[in-house]
Amino acid sequence: MGYILDLRKEIGRRPIIMAGAGVILVNYSNEVLLQKRADNGLWGLPAGSMELGESFEECARREFHEETGLTAGKMEIFTTESGKETHYYYPNGDEVYVAAVMYICREWHGNMEVQEEEVVEQHFFSLDSLPPEDELDPGNIPTLRSLIKTIKETI
Repeated sequence: MGYILDLRKEIGRRPIIMAGAGVILVNYSNEVLLQKRADNGLWGLPAGSMELGESFEECARREFHEETGLTAGKMEIFTTESGKETHYYYPNGDEVYVAAVMYICREWHGNMEVQEEEVVEQHFFSLDSLPPEDELDPGNIPTLRSLIKTIKETI
């Protein structure tokens, strides 16, 4: 079932710190892969919660593969997400503060597949045409802002 689901059985909807990781997939055109979440309809980065004994990198790779069908190649730590801006209520009422490591990846293989339980659709967006902020996962907005700044500085 997963660590977080097991924990929720014990503590209910009380706020928890949820450790996790994700992947910022950037293609050769400097477009970023976002996925529309099934639970809240917001666009965000492929990411998820850590299982017991997992490293941040293992978590990022597993979640990325589960949600996209792709296998990440070389990844580098890009940023972390934590603090008040990662406070989130899931549609079911579960409350979390996310503490996550976000990796950037430009190498991958496999065929993109949508994990229908969690993802409605996936799409590469140019950095100039990302969905409006009210359609983005609030916890990912600082990461996407930083990504835009970093890529524009290297062009």
